[in-house]
Amino acid sequence: MGSKSIIQNIVRTSSLKRGLFFGLSDIILISTSLFIAFFIHFDLNMNIDYLDIIDDVLLYFVVVKLFAFVTFRIYNITWRYVGITDLVNIILALIFAELLLIVLSIPNSLIPSLALTGFPKRVFLVDGIVSLFLIAGLRISKRLYLEVIREKKFNKKGKRTIIIGAGNTGEMILRDMARQGYSEFSSIGFLDDDRSKVGTYIHGVKVLGTTEELDDVIVKDAVEAMIIAIPRLNRKKLKDMYDTAKKADVKTIKIVPRIFDFDKPDINLKSLEDISVEDLIGRQVVQIDYRGIRDFIKEKTVLVTGAGGSIGSELVMQVCAFQPGSIVLFDIDDTELHNMSIRMRKNHPELERNMHLVIGDVRDRDRISEVFGAFRPQIIFHAAAYKHVPMMEYNPKEAVKVNMFGTHVVAEAAKEHGVEKFIMISTDKAVRPTSVMGATKRIAEYICQAMNGSGEQGLCGDAIMRGRDNAAKEPHSLDPSSSHFPITPSTRFISVRFGNVLGSRGSVLPLFMEQLKYGGPLTVTDKDMVRYFMTIPEAVSLILQASMMGEGGEVFVLDMGEPVRIVELAEELIDLHGLKPYRDIDIEFTGVRQGEKRFEEILTAEEGTMASKHEKVFVAKNSEKYSMDDIGNILREFQELLSGPSMENDAKVRELLKKYVRHYEE
Repeated sequence: MGSKSIIQNIVRTSSLKRGLFFGLSDIILISTSLFIAFFIHFDLNMNIDYLDIIDDVLLYFVVVKLFAFVTFRIYNITWRYVGITDLVNIILALIFAELLLIVLSIPNSLIPSLALTGFPKRVFLVDGIVSLFLIAGLRISKRLYLEVIREKKFNKKGKRTIIIGAGNTGEMILRDMARQGYSEFSSIGFLDDDRSKVGTYIHGVKVLGTTEELDDVIVKDAVEAMIIAIPRLNRKKLKDMYDTAKKADVKTIKIVPRIFDFDKPDINLKSLEDISVEDLIGRQVVQIDYRGIRDFIKEKTVLVTGAGGSIGSELVMQVCAFQPGSIVLFDIDDTELHNMSIRMRKNHPELERNMHLVIGDVRDRDRISEVFGAFRPQIIFHAAAYKHVPMMEYNPKEAVKVNMFGTHVVAEAAKEHGVEKFIMISTDKAVRPTSVMGATKRIAEYICQAMNGSGEQGLCGDAIMRGRDNAAKEPHSLDPSSSHFPITPSTRFISVRFGNVLGSRGSVLPLFMEQLKYGGPLTVTDKDMVRYFMTIPEAVSLILQASMMGEGGEVFVLDMGEPVRIVELAEELIDLHGLKPYRDIDIEFTGVRQGEKRFEEILTAEEGTMASKHEKVFVAKNSEKYSMDDIGNILREFQELLSGPSMENDAKVRELLKKYVRHYEE
């Protein structure tokens, strides 16, 4: 057992062993290259003692080239995954080394005479070319063996797989199949929308036809698996492909993730996802400015409130793809934060040291101040909120506390600590609200707009000074006058308003899936109920786009596509599971709940919208605004109601919301 352990330790790869291996190999190859260069220089003359010639200059060549390799990070290259960029770095390193050697060989008064002085220039040229073949050849040898030689040697045992998309993503998938020895998937060909690619080959695998020929190819080539390698495929096309494959009894259908690391765009078999119901119902084509978002987020400290929620957790995952300096996950739910920590360590291990999990309540001024002081966030995504419409109708005071006062507390802290941007996640229910939840989110928008335009005097002018004594007595008070934040004017505040996201907690789709699991019926409140839908990843990617674009004070509105009737969504979901609506699974109508409306407006005549730089992001005109003094007065009125323990105050809360949210109607 002891000898086996010793052998395993010797064989096991480490950075030190890899460095020693390539360092010693390079010394041998540099010596060989110089020998060959002289051999060619002297016209392949076998009667010359070449070892004697190179003995005096070999040390110069070895030292200069190793220095160049270290400078150009050649020893950081991963042997298994060497690519074009790595080969370019090798070329640049060798050009640098040969030029430096040439400079050292030129006689001059500054550099004393060296063994290199007067060296024939032809040798440097030949040596550079030979070195390139030897050094690069060593680096690509492992990949050459695994992806070419071994592919020919071994039979492909994986599932017969058709890859949809003969672009960069499809090529990466094929390469990873080769790396895995075709153990799980074995590609029989590509299909692509571009007819000019038909008949061409990628790594020896043929583009068999267009995507319109999928049905014929599945039957003809006995396809067992399908991988869709087009990240931005629209819903209709995706559903057509899915239906075709399912009807042909293709058991395995995978798709590449829509959002992945912009700076490390390698897609592999492990990153493939099963096609979800959300993809088939709500997937849209969303183009975002990856470079702009990366510049906005890279190396900065980002704080996400409500980081354990549906939107907050996706925000965290997508933000991490743009290389933040550190990320702070803030949530009141310890279980969800624990779950997020597991996901983060799995998907972004490089950020583990710079990931901070913070338990706290957005209403707690002292805790918020403590967190901001400790981590100094530069960007804040405020996703913490009570969002369930019927629940907030029964608990209006709690909606006010979290959605309004919680937003105010975090926004004030952002002002105090000079946060660059504060992005508040809003909702389409804030437009002509018929619910407490929608009305409180509308006032949260007002708070952000007022904060954006406020000066150093801040929230309530001299009322802040009057409130400091109260703050000392009751540090967790929601009273806006109790603020102890010295406000500064630099922070830019933005709100992003969007509709329903498929698959979020408490949304209609998880409810339908649960009901379907038990054989139905699926419950719909009203046959005319209409909603806008988008999948969570696409909604969050547009939030990032709007956040990057915002100059401060805007309420951005996301284009959620065409509205969908909920009953049609239920019917389509039943159909996707191979069942017939109203025959195999019934649909029942339960009646509109309190606070709900049949049709939710986003692009509304109430405000109107203006176009932005992005086709799916608009700016609400928002003619109705409040000053910071107005906001201070509004919050004080609500504070008086919240301080009373009586349940009768719930009705008064609704009346006060109607007073300040002009279009709020129950």
